[in-house]
Amino acid sequence: MSDGTELYTIGRLARRTGLSVHTIRFWSDSGLVPPTGRSAGGYRLYDATAVARFDLVRTLRELGIGLEAVQEILARQVTVAEVAELHARALDAEIRTLKLRRAVLRTIAKRGSTTEETLIMHKLAQLSAAERQQIIDDFIGDVFAGIDLDDDAVIVAEWMRELPGELPDDPAPGQVDAWVELAELVADGEFRQRLRRIVLSGSAEPPFEDGLDLRRLVLEKAGRALADKIAPESAEGSVILSRIIDPRLSPEERTELRERLQTRADAQVERYWQLLAVLNGREPSASVIPAFDWVITALRTHG
Repeated sequence: MSDGTELYTIGRLARRTGLSVHTIRFWSDSGLVPPTGRSAGGYRLYDATAVARFDLVRTLRELGIGLEAVQEILARQVTVAEVAELHARALDAEIRTLKLRRAVLRTIAKRGSTTEETLIMHKLAQLSAAERQQIIDDFIGDVFAGIDLDDDAVIVAEWMRELPGELPDDPAPGQVDAWVELAELVADGEFRQRLRRIVLSGSAEPPFEDGLDLRRLVLEKAGRALADKIAPESAEGSVILSRIIDPRLSPEERTELRERLQTRADAQVERYWQLLAVLNGREPSASVIPAFDWVITALRTHG
């Protein structure tokens, strides 16, 4: 049994610790664990304290802590806790990156992406939160530029900016896919112009509460008509239409309403909102376009 003063040669130390002779020599030459002394033949010798020091160095290295940081810990320039905290943060960032890469790869596999699409997808996914937000802010700024916005429009504009501060730690392929699709959508000049026309048409819109009431009636009444397979051109469709809009509207007012609905019932605009929901971890709403198309057709037929 050792009395605490036993000395180890490098060979015995290697057997005792499980470290390779090369590693022991390297750490010793680096000053991490200097030898306790030397034998008569000039061989390095290490005591129990050195053995414990080797065990600590091995533990820190297995945790991924660099030799420079290990040296600072052993020299008591920093504590193990301080280094562990910094290293944990670095690992968190690395884990997020790896998870994001995994999600991108899954999305590429699902989409069957070309080489060009793969490069674009990877570039977009690697953007920082600030860079992603800037893309959306620039898009909203372009769409609403020079328009005198009322309070309702300002609220809508702010909703359209809503992006998560970060993609989730473990983003689903659908979220990466949603970000790529959203980036492609806001870069579409035709979509920007069409959305701007919708914003400009807001000056002719009814008050916000009235607009919400019309939406509710369309989804409730026209949605049920769709489910019941009632054609908007039919006589029954005319009856249902009268439950959605005021039957006292003049032909001119009906035409104006139909044109306004045609402008605002835009599938790509709806898709924009659905993509924002996916990115923010919410379930996207079901499409309302079929119900509005039913009303538009009914207005055209029974106008």
